[in-house]
Amino acid sequence: MDIGPTLPKSGGRRDIASLRMLRRIMISPASRPFLLLSKAELEARFEQALRTGDGVEGAHCIHEFWMRGEMSVHINSALERLWKHAARSIPDWLPTRHIEWLPLAYDAAAEFKAKRRGRSNVYLVLLDYSDSRDEPYGVYVGVSSYKPAERFDQHKAGIRSAGCVLQRGVEVLTGPTLHLASISRSDAARTEEQLAEALTFRGLFVQGGH
Repeated sequence: MDIGPTLPKSGGRRDIASLRMLRRIMISPASRPFLLLSKAELEARFEQALRTGDGVEGAHCIHEFWMRGEMSVHINSALERLWKHAARSIPDWLPTRHIEWLPLAYDAAAEFKAKRRGRSNVYLVLLDYSDSRDEPYGVYVGVSSYKPAERFDQHKAGIRSAGCVLQRGVEVLTGPTLHLASISRSDAARTEEQLAEALTFRGLFVQGGH
C-alpha cells in the first residue's frame, strides 16, 4: 500500500517533527481520533489549533463536532475561523461548507472494503440543488483512474463530463472514500454501484453510480 512521501530517516529534530506531522495528516477522518473527547475538551483543542495555525488538528475537531450532529451555524462558523487562521494546512478531506448528511455518507462508505489494490478511485462530488430541491445538496458517485480532484477538474472543464457535475458540482467530498482509493477496477465498479444504492437508501439524492 502506498502511504505517500518517504519518511525521514536522519533522526534530527526537524525530521522527527516532519514525521509526526506526516503521521497526523495520514489519520483518516473516518477513524474519528477525537471520538472520546468531551465537548469541552474538543472545544479547547479547536481553540488551540486556531492559535497555532494547525489545520489538521482543527479539521479533526470540526469533523468530530460534525459527526456528533452539531448545528450547521456552528459548523460553518468553525470552518470560517479555521480557514482564517490555518488555511495552508487544512486537509483536503474537510468540506468547505456544512452538509447535513455528511455523517450518513461516512456511514455508507464504511460498509465497503476493496479486496484488491489497483489504479481506480471511487469518489464523491457534492452537487448544488439549492435552486430546485428542499434539500440543497445531492451527491455524485463516480470511479476514475485519475485522482478525485483531477477528475473533478475534468468534469468542470467538460472533459468526459457528467452533466450534473458540470452544472452543479461544488467540490469533491474526499473523506468518506479515502479507503476506496487505488483499488482494482472490478472492485471500484462494484463499489460505485453499491455505494450509490447505500446512499440512496439513507435518503440522499444520488447521481452517477453506474
